[in-house]
Amino acid sequence: MSDLIDVPTVPNAAALDATALDLSAPSATALNPTALAGPTLEQFELARALVSKVAEITPMESSRYLSELLGSPVFLKCENLQRTGSYKIRGAYNRLAQLTGDERARGVVAASAGNHAQGVAFAARELGIAATIFMPIGVALPKLQATRNYGADVVLRGTTVEEPLRAAAEFAENTGAVLIPPFDHPDVVAGQGTLGLEMLDQLPDLDTVGVGEEHLAMVDTTVHHVVERIWQVGSQLAGHTSIMTTWCRRVGQRRPSITPGV
Repeated sequence: MSDLIDVPTVPNAAALDATALDLSAPSATALNPTALAGPTLEQFELARALVSKVAEITPMESSRYLSELLGSPVFLKCENLQRTGSYKIRGAYNRLAQLTGDERARGVVAASAGNHAQGVAFAARELGIAATIFMPIGVALPKLQATRNYGADVVLRGTTVEEPLRAAAEFAENTGAVLIPPFDHPDVVAGQGTLGLEMLDQLPDLDTVGVGEEHLAMVDTTVHHVVERIWQVGSQLAGHTSIMTTWCRRVGQRRPSITPGV
């Protein structure tokens, strides 16, 4: 259990991508929160150049219902229309594209219940890298099949969150494959954060961004490099690991506002 925040066990495979951060012991950033300041604006821009090779610029669509409910124009960033069906392709591709020749030869491994799995599998296929993905038994069949169709070797392991994560870490240690986390790596953060740059391009007068789970660190860091005035509101499912609060404490940022439910 972390000394930063109580993290409950989440016996839900769908939460897998949001619980890969190792909080079992104090880290350098826990002892010195400013040690991890996140990628620079230049790194986000470099990531955008790489990610643009595979990712689409998804639309920002207005929501009449939410706009009426909140009394202000509300737009949705439609990453559900992204290739592989989510924003995860951004961080996965940016991370894999920066691997050395030796690292690419060793292959990559990841653990995921679906979205991160597809992102890593797709990026690995595009870059000619062998990928092994550990997924929990009972994972959604469309995501399982899509991951396999992208060419990854899928291994079903366990029915809890911890088992695929542990299996992926052991696989990396035993084979030398590079472990690709869903968010806890600067290259992944920079790739996911290209969302923020796109949003500012599409809506230059944006003043509030609502994000979910691990999105907060990625989008927050990006937009604040460009526009300091933007306010972030984070949301997550009740009972899920509080990734946003933990990240903000680690990077020395203010505690986010969290909406308990999506």
